[in-house]
Amino acid sequence: MTDRDTLLALNQAFYRAFSNHDMPAMEALWAERLPVSCIHPGWTALFGRDAVLASWRDVLRAPSGVTVHARNERVTLHGDTALVVCEEMLGGAVLAATNLFAREDGVWRLAHHQSGPIAQTRADVERPAPPPRRLH
Repeated sequence: MTDRDTLLALNQAFYRAFSNHDMPAMEALWAERLPVSCIHPGWTALFGRDAVLASWRDVLRAPSGVTVHARNERVTLHGDTALVVCEEMLGGAVLAATNLFAREDGVWRLAHHQSGPIAQTRADVERPAPPPRRLH
């Protein structure tokens, strides 16, 4: 499996843990010794593994029944770090998300997550109807 394949699989595992409210799976994804951070939509930045995981415990405890999944994932490799930029589908909302992964002891781990609302994509915006044709 290439690094790109591994990162896409880890990104999917992140959203699966999120959708399934699976805190042990979420904890396993995050770096243990590298600095980590997270910015949930509308929250201030959180720093450190304890603060980040505490926030995920709160998020995953909330009853929702809403599934979360990623689409339009793009992986950019930068040596021992990698970005996965994607759109989060959260219920009916579309959010832009960035997941930063870093190698920790040779294993890719999540080091940062940030997501927030975005404007509609061009494809989602209705185009105006063409003017009516005049009949002769």
